[in-house]
Amino acid sequence: MPRSNRKSSEGNNWQAGNMKIAIGSDHRGFEAKQQIKAIITQLGHECIDFGTNNNDPVDYPDQAYLASMAVSNKQADRAILACGTGIGMSITANKIKRIRAALCHDELSAQISRHHNDANVLCISGDLTGEVLLRKIVEVWLSTEFSGGRHKRRVRKIMAIENGKDPAEVTNDKQ
Repeated sequence: MPRSNRKSSEGNNWQAGNMKIAIGSDHRGFEAKQQIKAIITQLGHECIDFGTNNNDPVDYPDQAYLASMAVSNKQADRAILACGTGIGMSITANKIKRIRAALCHDELSAQISRHHNDANVLCISGDLTGEVLLRKIVEVWLSTEFSGGRHKRRVRKIMAIENGKDPAEVTNDKQ
């Protein structure tokens, strides 16, 4: 999918080679995080590393919180998180306001998470994702833009739920 200067549902401009990407992992996602860090840098993006910095056991919610808050507070454009399965990071990140975290296991789920859901946090399994697939997932996710259109309304419904509102009240893109 071609990259453009389209805006996300929250109004941020995504420009090629110009994003700040927060990253974080627990001990089981550490090796994957190191690979992700290299990929981000090779693609010309800035990387903000929220740890962990080795294989010593840590609690994944700590890193998920820090990296996701950087996105929520607009200190980073997006975040990528890795733990053993990606599930814990995904659950934790989705507790934070303005975060739409997606656990992706392949290129298609990475693409759809951005194109349809405007996911701003990618969660990856450090135990189940090999180097080649990891690179493909990260590259696709970072290069795919949000399509807007009917999907914009759906993302706005997710945001309504986050704010304690009935999503059925969001009926068009003008609200």
